[in-house]
Amino acid sequence: MSDSVAKIPFFRLLLPAVTSITVSTFLFEIPCPRVFSIAGAGAMAFSFFISEKKQFACRWVFGSGLFVLIFSLFSMLFQQKMEESRYCFVNQPMACIGTVTDLPVEKPRSVACNVKISYPVNRKIVAYLQKEEKARSIDPGDEIIFVARINPLKNFGNPDDFDYARFIRNNGFSGCAYLSSSNWHPTGKEHVSLYVSAQKIRKKALGFYRMLGLDNDAYSFISALTLGYKHDLSNELQEAFRASGTSHVLAVSGLHVGIIYGFFAFLFSFLGKTGVKSVLKQLLLIAALWFYAFLAGLSPSVLRATIMLTIASVGKAGGKRGFTRNTLAAAAFFILFFDPVSLFNVGFQMSFTAVLAILSFNPVMDNLYRPKGRVKKYGWSLFSVSISAQAGVFPIALYYFGTFPTYFFIANMLVVPLIGMIIYACVPVMILEGLKPFQSVVVERLYPVFGWTMKALVHIVLRVVSFIETLPYAQLTGIDISAVQVILLLLTVVAAFNFFSRSRAGHLIAGLACSLAFVLTFTVGALSRNPVQLAVFNKSGFSDIGLLVEEKRLYFDVKEDGFIPHPSKSILRLSNNIYPDVKPPLPLEIDVLILSEDPSFSMMRLSNIFRAGETVLDSSIPPYGRIRLMRECEKLGISCHDVEQDGAYLINL
Repeated sequence: MSDSVAKIPFFRLLLPAVTSITVSTFLFEIPCPRVFSIAGAGAMAFSFFISEKKQFACRWVFGSGLFVLIFSLFSMLFQQKMEESRYCFVNQPMACIGTVTDLPVEKPRSVACNVKISYPVNRKIVAYLQKEEKARSIDPGDEIIFVARINPLKNFGNPDDFDYARFIRNNGFSGCAYLSSSNWHPTGKEHVSLYVSAQKIRKKALGFYRMLGLDNDAYSFISALTLGYKHDLSNELQEAFRASGTSHVLAVSGLHVGIIYGFFAFLFSFLGKTGVKSVLKQLLLIAALWFYAFLAGLSPSVLRATIMLTIASVGKAGGKRGFTRNTLAAAAFFILFFDPVSLFNVGFQMSFTAVLAILSFNPVMDNLYRPKGRVKKYGWSLFSVSISAQAGVFPIALYYFGTFPTYFFIANMLVVPLIGMIIYACVPVMILEGLKPFQSVVVERLYPVFGWTMKALVHIVLRVVSFIETLPYAQLTGIDISAVQVILLLLTVVAAFNFFSRSRAGHLIAGLACSLAFVLTFTVGALSRNPVQLAVFNKSGFSDIGLLVEEKRLYFDVKEDGFIPHPSKSILRLSNNIYPDVKPPLPLEIDVLILSEDPSFSMMRLSNIFRAGETVLDSSIPPYGRIRLMRECEKLGISCHDVEQDGAYLINL
């Protein structure tokens, strides 16, 4: 085993875990994982009985047994996780009892709640409550009884859509349901758990921010920054942070938890760095970190960062280096142990890649330039950390989002210090708010000062981000790369940093080879492009017809009632029932008939006028109209495609 891997013992556990989850997801389900786990444990036990003379030659026996054991164990964990989110409801209304687990989120036409059903089956669903005061007053932990048909999770079926169904299943949800006001009622019972208690505290903290008199953008920003609550962020504000390359500050993660860690490390610095007091210091830091994680609602991103720093603190308490690659591998292993599907979470991938890039690339950056003076050192440190993290993350960001923020290094150098100041300002504001009932003169004078400081810093950050977004070429968009190209980009980045670190020709050659392979993949992709397609997209309540070009939508004028141009097919779109009494001698032969908007169409009458090879019902027709038309098509033997149920309808041009 190489020297670098030998220094990361947890990598030996993480590798079979990641391999098992990947194989189970994309290739096949591992058969009889319990048998394999027993075989692996048996091989490990057998290795202890090998004679000393053969121990070194047969050291692979223990390693192979450990690999098989971890591989099969994570296969079982993954299968169990998938079983928890499997759809198992009947296709009819059923009575259920469940508990609201998270803060309700107000949508344009409903209030979305995450509900854990306890009867008749144990499953998690997303319940959309009819928007009214009763729905707004629901709290985490409240038990409700409801009658509804729970639908399976499904996507819109458009080829360019995000796979929302898979995303929400990976979060443990099995289905969704809409509950009208008369179909659900609170039972009056309240269930208490650690997670529910965290959500209640989070709700109180959000209420506290509301009392500060912040405008909507400032309130949503401070809520996302300190509590990880992003549901109130407007699309415009999220896009501004994304374009400036500072969207990571909106998700409570390593940066925020690290700032909290630094704050409490400073408070407990009087305990020293060695001896029993140092151990006590690390225990207090761990307690402070988990209290903050509790305050932030125990969200996945917070838990990731808290677990990382907890392991680092345990290492420091034992006299070891705090944060290393082994610490990072250990944190990833334990997170995957409790939630294997986290491997496919974008936040998980980006946060661990960013930290690994900082640990690997930042020392190289520090060796390139050694500034003198505290200000120069701080500026260079901030710049090098930002460049290192972005170097590791940008291939993944391109894969998922197709964008690259051009001025990310400038934005981060301006915004990150302000983020720390805002978080530090929030702490005394909250403390002083709690001391208000004592009516102290000191509290009355300090509270406005810290409150004004926090508000001013928030508005400065928002202005900086908005200004950078408006700069020319602030964001490169439309960059779509494949998983293979992500790997090639990452290998190129690693080779480049290794070359600057060791100046070996082999690293330069490897980097150039990966770059050439990356460029060649675009050539191969251009030769195998999908044809341009006319598409009837699924957009609930709307008629959405356009072109699909390289998985991007392009629109053109489509007549409400008339033929759509096509080189070889006759495609007619009707949006109004304008032929109720027409009786031609022979039906007009057409290839595709698209019906939109008007629910009063009659397939019997239309079949007397048009003989269509395929009838398409787009998503602008109300549900009752589509159901009736589908039944009529079935009776008449007409081929019918319901966009709402079957997904987008595509025709090659």
